[in-house]
Amino acid sequence: MKDAERKAKHLVYRASDPEVMAKQAQYLDEVFEYNQVKPSDHKTKAAMLKKMFAEVGNHCYIETPFHANFGGHNVHLGNGVYANFNLTLTDDTDIYIGDKTMIGPNVTIATAGHPIKPELRAQEYQYDFPIHIGKNVWLGANVVVCPGVTIGDNTVIGAGSVVTSNIPANVVAVGAPCKVLREIGDHDDKYYFRDHELDI
Repeated sequence: MKDAERKAKHLVYRASDPEVMAKQAQYLDEVFEYNQVKPSDHKTKAAMLKKMFAEVGNHCYIETPFHANFGGHNVHLGNGVYANFNLTLTDDTDIYIGDKTMIGPNVTIATAGHPIKPELRAQEYQYDFPIHIGKNVWLGANVVVCPGVTIGDNTVIGAGSVVTSNIPANVVAVGAPCKVLREIGDHDDKYYFRDHELDI
């Protein structure tokens, strides 16, 4: 079985295979071009995202600099997705991000990993598993989302967390590895941050 076929089946494969790498240089050039666009030029940036990404909903915006080793070509964005500075996507396979999700600065969403067995890493083997991030999620600054993870709707992932396993909907989760801290509930109807009360 060819490495490109193995990759498509989420088996270990050699990432350096020429067939696998065929379009990566072109995709990286597109990311470079996106990063050169003036931040105020929303029209050009929006058009480039539509070209680069697998799917892009309405009113999505990604601050620059932005990094993606397959240029976003495996990334599916819902409507109103916002990503702050220094988003890094290792989009070797599909990343799904739902409507109104907010991504803080310096977040990494990584579908790719490497076997623990040293001999396999020395032979440049890799594996990829899709990531699913729900609607209205907030990923705080410096969050890392690892291969194969699903994060449910409305969930907040605290700054600096490393998400190594699935996180359900409607919770606050923090830590490395990331764990559920509490459900979103009545407290959040009254307070927006610590003991600061909502006035709206």
